[in-house]
This record gives sequence, C-alpha cells and structure tokens, in this order.
Amino acid sequence: MNAYSLAFTPLVAPWLMIALGVCGAIAVALALYARRPGAWLRGLGLGLMLLALGDPSFVREDREPLKDTVALVLDTSGSQSIAERPKQVAAARAELEKRFGALGNVDVRVIESGRSEAEADGTKLFSALNAGLADVPMERLGAVVMVTDGVVHDVPESVQKLGFKAPLHVLTTGHEGERDRRIELVEAPRFGIVGKTLTLEARVVDPGGGRAPVLLHVRRDGAEIARLRGLPGETLQIPVVIEHGGPNVVELEVETVPGELTAINNKAVVTVDGVRDKLKVLLVSGQPHNGERMWRNLLRSDANVELVHFTILRPPEKQDGTPINELSLIAFPTADLFGRKIKDFDLIIFDRYSNQSVLPSIYLENIVRYVNEGGALLLAAGPDFATAEGIFFSPLGRIAPARPTGDLVERAFRARVSDAGKKHPVTRGLPGADAEPPRWSDWFRQVNVTATRGQSVLTGAGDRPLLVLSREGKGRVAELLTDQMWLWARGYEGGGPYLEILRRLAHWLMKEPDLEEEILRARAQGKQLRIERQTLKDRIEPVTITAPSGAVDQVTLAPGEPGLARATYEARELGLYKLTEGDLTALVNVGPANPREFQDVISTQDRLRDIALASGGTIRRIAASDGADASGALTLPRIASVGASSIAGGADWIGVRRTDSHVVRGVGVAPLALGLAGLAVLLAAFVAAWMAEGRRRA
Repeated sequence: MNAYSLAFTPLVAPWLMIALGVCGAIAVALALYARRPGAWLRGLGLGLMLLALGDPSFVREDREPLKDTVALVLDTSGSQSIAERPKQVAAARAELEKRFGALGNVDVRVIESGRSEAEADGTKLFSALNAGLADVPMERLGAVVMVTDGVVHDVPESVQKLGFKAPLHVLTTGHEGERDRRIELVEAPRFGIVGKTLTLEARVVDPGGGRAPVLLHVRRDGAEIARLRGLPGETLQIPVVIEHGGPNVVELEVETVPGELTAINNKAVVTVDGVRDKLKVLLVSGQPHNGERMWRNLLRSDANVELVHFTILRPPEKQDGTPINELSLIAFPTADLFGRKIKDFDLIIFDRYSNQSVLPSIYLENIVRYVNEGGALLLAAGPDFATAEGIFFSPLGRIAPARPTGDLVERAFRARVSDAGKKHPVTRGLPGADAEPPRWSDWFRQVNVTATRGQSVLTGAGDRPLLVLSREGKGRVAELLTDQMWLWARGYEGGGPYLEILRRLAHWLMKEPDLEEEILRARAQGKQLRIERQTLKDRIEPVTITAPSGAVDQVTLAPGEPGLARATYEARELGLYKLTEGDLTALVNVGPANPREFQDVISTQDRLRDIALASGGTIRRIAASDGADASGALTLPRIASVGASSIAGGADWIGVRRTDSHVVRGVGVAPLALGLAGLAVLLAAFVAAWMAEGRRRA
C-alpha cells in the first residue's frame, strides 16, 4: 500500500522565513495600494521564492498495514470459580476468538486475571490489562473486551484514567436474581489479653432473603463456644474468651440456604493473638537459703511479672513467748492470697517450704483445687522434702508427681537431660546439653524420689529424677528436686542455663502453645503449609488435611530433631484448612482471612457500566436469567469493524475501531523547488513582472 504526501524541509531558520514573508506581504500590499503594474506578479515571485526556501518535496511511502490489537480480558478470579461461571468464561473465550479471527486483521491478546495472585485485595482486571498490554502501543488498541462477573475492585475513577481510547465492552457472566448469604466482619481485634473476654462484631448479609432470624455458630480453635441468633443486617456482639497465648483462631459460620451461589463466604475467620498483661506469681519461701535470692531476683527482673513474696521468717518451732500482736506491724493477708484471690495468680512457687502450721491445710487444699481447675504449681524441694515434715505429706502430695524415698544424695553430680527430656520442649536443645559430660557446673545435693507419674526430663546422681513434670486435672505441676540451682545463677565453675530452664518451665506451666509436648502446628507461607508435630511418642501417624471445600488429603511427616517431625503441603484452595492427627487439631488459613474477592460474589453490572459507556463501549449479560444450557451456549454479540469516530456498539453487536496502524517499508522523495525546473519557474515569474512594468512605462 502506497501513501503520498507533501513535505517541507526549510533551508533557512523558520523565523527568517516568517520575516521575509511579512516583508514581502507589506511590499506587495503597498504596490497594490499604489496601483503599480505587475504587483500581483511580484507577489507571485516572492511567494515562489519563499516556497523554494521551504524546500517542498513530494513524498511517497510504501506502507505495510499492522493488525489492530484487541484485548480479551478473562476474569478467572475466585468469584468466577463458582456455579456455571467457569463454563461461561470458557465458552465465551472460544467463541470470541473465532469471531475475532473471522473479522480479519485483528491480533487478539488474551489476558487472564486472578490465577496467579492471592486475591488479598480483590479482582484487579485493569491492573492485569495494563500488564498484558505493556508491549503494545496504545494507538494500535482497537477494543477491550472483558468477560467478568462484574465484581472488580480496581475500576478507574474516570474514562480519562483508563490509559487508552479504545471502546471497553463488558460481557457479564452469572445470572439475574442470584442469591448469596454471607458474613461481614464489623470489628475484629487482632490482639487480646489471655484470660480476658474480647468482643467481635459481625453481621449476616442476605440479599433477597427476607428478615427471618439466622443462626450463627462461633468456634474457637475448632471447638464450638457459642450460638447466636440475629436478623440479617443486624450487628451481633460476639464475646470470646482468649484462653491461651499465641494465635486463637475464631471461626464464625452461618447456615447455608438453598440456591445460594457458594458457602465459602458463609464463614469468617479471625485470628486473635493472645498476649499476657501481667504475669502474677506467688512465691512462698520456707527456710531461708542461698537460692531464695535467686528466685526473687529472677522474678523481679522481668517488668511483666507482678510478684507477691510470702516468706516464713519465724517457724513455729522457734516460739519464744513474744505476743503475736508484737511480731509484725502489718499482718500478711494469707486469707486473701490463699483464699479468695488465689485464682488471680498465674503461677505459685513453693521454695523449700516444709509442712508447717503457718499455712493451714485448708489453704493447701485451695491450692490443690486451683491446680485441678487449671492453675500452675512449681515445687522447688530442699532437704526438708525428704522428711516427714516435707510438703509432700500435706494435701499438696496428692498432686506432686514424685514421692520422696526419705534420703538425700549429697555429693557432686552433673545434671543431664533424660531420653524423654531430649524430646520435651522444656529441655530439648538446652545449651551445653549435647556434650558428655554436659557443659555446666556440678550440683551437690538432691532429694531422692520415685516418680509416680509425668515425665522426668532432667536426671541427677545415679539417673535419679531431678525435674519431673506432670499434668493434674486441667493444671500442671513441676517438681525440682534440688536447691542448688543458685550455683548456676552465681556462675560457679561456669554456671549453667538456669534462665533458659526456668523461662521454659514457667511457660510450660502456663500452657504456652510453643512449649506443649503434644501439639500439631501449621502455618501458611503463600500457598504452602508448613506442618510441625511436637511429640514424646516414637511413632507419628499421617496428618489428615481437610480443605475449605471439604476435600481430604493426607501427608506423612518426616522426623527431624528429637520430638519434632515436619512436612510441607501445597494448598490448592484459599481458606481455612483443618489438620488432624489422632486427638490433635490445628487450623490454618491460606490467603487472607476473609478475602475481599469472596465478600460479595453476586454478579453485577453496576461497577463497570459507567466507564464502559463513557469509553464508547457496551455492557451486557451473556447468559439468560435461568442460566446457560448444558452445552454452555451463550448469547454473544456480533463483532464489526468501525471507524475512529463511529459508534462502537449496539443492541446485538460490539465494534472494533480500526486504527490504520502501519509500518513504513520504503520512502521516495521528489524535490519540487530545487533544480532547473524550480529555477525556471522562479525566473519566469520575475521576468513576467519586469515585462509588465516595462509596458506601463512605455
């Protein structure tokens, strides 16, 4: 295809040509005013001179036409995966590609949006369009066709911000009159204080469902904790007690209704991280000894610990007749601490306390009840523990996991991590434990006991139990059967990891999830699940994984370090996964907790209507209200070519604007004002003017 045009390449600066033109025009005007003969011919000569200075050329271009680009944007996001929409998208793509091919001279660029993104921020069709057309000049774009349900979250504010001037045609999937019930979170705190109640706010949205009450199920870590009834659209106040530190997974679910699009958004997941406000510790010290300062300094050094220290400074056997009202200015509130307020404590420590009459048995009974109802107790034993006055022979003996044999071991020995302790999170991987002997200092005294239950995680002289842990009712008890820990604290012969042991021990007693000896954990990294099983068992069964859709799979964990086994699993869906192994359960959410993509899945034309019409395009549904037939047949518009200023769509058709884009393969240039021909014309004009003026004078 050839194209012809006239081109100018001035021989002088443009400003000089303008000046010459103005001067020539003035001279010609004066000549005409004075009625001078040949004035028009002189004007013609000046004009030809200026034309010659402009160097006009006749240009012939050999052009190769380029195909117009049509962007076919397919919405394959999560909301397009429900009901018949995947079939509608596939059928529309196949038919549109065929029709664009029949139109001729069109390059169809298919752009899919939603498959490779986590959809945390919804469907981004226009972002995908810009990325897909990054290598295409916008002047070659003839049309943009979007096949979508209309649930799009990056619609430009105006047609000027589209970035292109081609018409936008929207073909909407789904059907008129769709129904979908969903949960909307109104207020969802990310953090909560352990043991306290926080309030979630949510409402059930049910377009077209009337005002009938709905039932909302509330689960925490997989266990149902409440059922609430409310009206659609009503904001419900949901109280949830934060039971433990770390992630508390709260799941809200409303029952499905017949005919709704999907049950995915009938659930909402909130992960609340439990944090401890203040750790309240009650330390009861018996006979004074060097280790008492260690406990006090350790607990007071932590700003998050609120310590109450009860010390027996005057045992009953040291009575000297001093009146009771002269022994102390302020009576210690034992009735409050060991009665009404005992449940306020997170941990109770008895340090070398013997069974004296200072604390009546009823208070010790209260401690037993406190442990069985979920409390934590640490017994740090001294020599008195081996005698008949030892605390084991009080009501606390019913929950103590080790029974004294009546004798002491008083010689140098090195504490060691037992076989069970190598798997237990309290003592696994302690610094210095991997050497033989361990790289820490000796101790010199140990109470000889027989462990009756629980696990002995540290052993002492002759492999005797040194640190025994057990569960009692809903609570936990630990027995430390030496009063020599202070030697490590003072750095005797290098000391030892006393801070690490006591920190882990306190966290285990208070049921911190990371220190559970039997637990199944899972966390999501993108769409990959990292699964970890912590156990004291020798054999671990495969983990069963239930996907959000209900699909079930299994994965076998590979043993790692002692007490741990791990595996990875590629998730194929977004949403809440449930993992089970025996009686253990773990919940993990893949992707955003409540994806914006699934908050509203009813197909709509409202979001794209204005911008499509403003661009000169059209918007229409491609399926009838009762759905497409089993073959996936749809009502698709005809496709036609239109000019740059023509209407780009009608009732049953959409248009592709022709851009006349081309590539120039060759250029031919023929100068018009240079050479003998140009010079002859210029001289002829001046000679004619001279002759006309000469005749006037004659």
